[in-house]
Amino acid sequence: MSNQKIHIFDTSLRDGEQVPGCKLNTKEKIELAIKLEELGVDVIEAGFPISSPGDFSSVEEISKVIKNATVCGLTRAVKKDIEVAADALKLAKKPRIHTGIGSSDNHIKYKFNTTRENILERAVEAVKYARNFVDDVEFYAEDAGRADIEFLAKLTEAVIGAGATVVNIPDTTGFCLPHQYQAKMEYLINHVSNIDKAILSCHCHNDLGLAVANSIAGAIGGARQIESTINGIGERAGNCSLEEVVMIIKKHPELGFYTDVKSELLNPMSRLISDTMRMPIQANKAVVGSNAFAHSSGIHQDGFLKNSSTYEIINPEEVGAGNTQHIVLTARSGRAALAFRMRGLGHEFTRDEMDELYKQFLEVADSKKEVNDDDLNELAKTFATANA
Repeated sequence: MSNQKIHIFDTSLRDGEQVPGCKLNTKEKIELAIKLEELGVDVIEAGFPISSPGDFSSVEEISKVIKNATVCGLTRAVKKDIEVAADALKLAKKPRIHTGIGSSDNHIKYKFNTTRENILERAVEAVKYARNFVDDVEFYAEDAGRADIEFLAKLTEAVIGAGATVVNIPDTTGFCLPHQYQAKMEYLINHVSNIDKAILSCHCHNDLGLAVANSIAGAIGGARQIESTINGIGERAGNCSLEEVVMIIKKHPELGFYTDVKSELLNPMSRLISDTMRMPIQANKAVVGSNAFAHSSGIHQDGFLKNSSTYEIINPEEVGAGNTQHIVLTARSGRAALAFRMRGLGHEFTRDEMDELYKQFLEVADSKKEVNDDDLNELAKTFATANA
């Protein structure tokens, strides 16, 4: 029985929006936030309030309409940032301030030109200040994926002591391997004395294509929140893909996890984000891509037609894709697939007729990348006329 909830933190409206050309206006953000709440996410990161008047307005307006999910605003470890975020969140039923600072020696030296001791002081001060405005404060230890683990543990303990309810351990550059990221979480669980007072969170980027794997590994290591975006949108190579994480958890009950996300809404949400942000979804994208339930190999088609579980571990309807599993006819397709598609168009043939028709089909298929319904209807008509 799955009994450990993984909180799903969606940052499509903040980190996802940082994709060039995907800027959203306030009206679009509100519409998407409402749909994200319907989807069942636990936290909606609505924006970075101090970054622009538009972002401030978006966080403020989203705070007014969201009833169940936590609404989160991002800040730096700067008092003015925190004050502005608190103001934007003042009408939220469940407000969260997400503040933080770099934790790796790389960031400490090159980004902040300071010391570990100064980072600790600034982190604690920011969390304490944020707690003056809200009860729910998340701290992000930026570039934790490359941070010294002993310092990261010290920083985590310090911010929890200052009042952080969630500590985000970001793999900001997508550098970690899954076993390394899992080990970081396990180390923090075992070496931070007050770890029971906060939730550890995964925020993984996809620079090496490991964001989803790292997030799942982080949860196995003890994290209970995963930060993600619809379609994996985000800066550079993107973020952890929400739909992939949700379905991994659903399809692997042995992990002992569950989420409150309604999986049947994943495809509609994916399409809405794609259309609103004008960001196409790659055809072979897991769970929501147009080819996710398509079969073109003759061997695969034969197995699928006998029992869909031979080549599908997800029922399309389970993720809101409807009855979209389909047989794509190419020169690699077999007789069973051709007969299936023909029956779907209302054409019935005997086995001997199908053997003859298949030869003609291959001639068409060799000249085209894909044989469509019009081609099949013409093929059936020509065959019937020739054999009348």
